[in-house]
Amino acid sequence: MHHPRRISNIKRIRKLGFRARMKTRLGRKMISRKRRLGRRIAAA
Repeated sequence: MHHPRRISNIKRIRKLGFRARMKTRLGRKMISRKRRLGRRIAAA
């Protein structure tokens, strides 16, 4: 089956990966927010 909007993994990681987030101020903010929430949620 053909997937119309499949982006290559490398491109996806460069765009949405951890390093990409850390480059921007908003990205860092988002990570720290996710971290604060995520500890409780992730530890299932």
